[in-house]
Amino acid sequence: MTDADLLPLVPDWPAPASVQARITTRAGGYSRVPYDSNNLGLHVGDDPVPVGKNRAALTLDCDLEAIQWLRQVHGTDVCEARPGEGEQTADGCFTRATGLACSVLTADCLPVLVCDRRGTQVAALHAGWRGLAGGIIASGLATFDTAPAGLMAYLGPAIGPAHFEVGGEVREAFMAAARNPAQRRAAAAAFTPARARRGHYFADLYALARAELTALGVGEVYGGGDCTFAQSQRFYSYRRDGITGRMASLVWLSADCS
Repeated sequence: MTDADLLPLVPDWPAPASVQARITTRAGGYSRVPYDSNNLGLHVGDDPVPVGKNRAALTLDCDLEAIQWLRQVHGTDVCEARPGEGEQTADGCFTRATGLACSVLTADCLPVLVCDRRGTQVAALHAGWRGLAGGIIASGLATFDTAPAGLMAYLGPAIGPAHFEVGGEVREAFMAAARNPAQRRAAAAAFTPARARRGHYFADLYALARAELTALGVGEVYGGGDCTFAQSQRFYSYRRDGITGRMASLVWLSADCS
């Protein structure tokens, strides 16, 4: 692990010049153990003072006017980012305004960043297994004026398939939610039986999200190579640590490139 590995991630995707994105790591902030150190979540038991400093530093470092923070509930509601209203209760947000970042907080769940190829709208979605099976991605895509074929998505750091053990009800939820036979086959392939626990599976959130995006008509999907559980120096993981912080995944439209 090098110092560069602890810096915020800049998504590697061919987004328009007007679209900017960052994903924080756990390094470089003010929070103390067990939230050390760049915790962005106010709901996890951390002292709000260092969290506020971490949020302020992120806003400044990204040269943003504001960040839309959310109270996430593992649902499928997606709101429009409104900087004057504080935190909104939703699991995704979108904007067509410049200088205003859409954000989601994660520590194993999958952050999905979306933009249109024209660079006129962005969205950030929080996709835990419940939200993903329930249709959070479809809710996010529905906020765009552009058809799904004109969109692209980036999958941020989430728990990898080697560590995400779930019960059979999770597999059943995705099989039932499949939109077509191809997605149903992809969903089945995304679950590997757990040898040590009958009726349990190891789930691949990345594969499930790609299958959903493909079924909805999004042809360009990037990212999806990290594991929050395995990369303990770089990422927070609720499954690994229990009491821990949250990373932020941001996407915004830059006024300099509009």
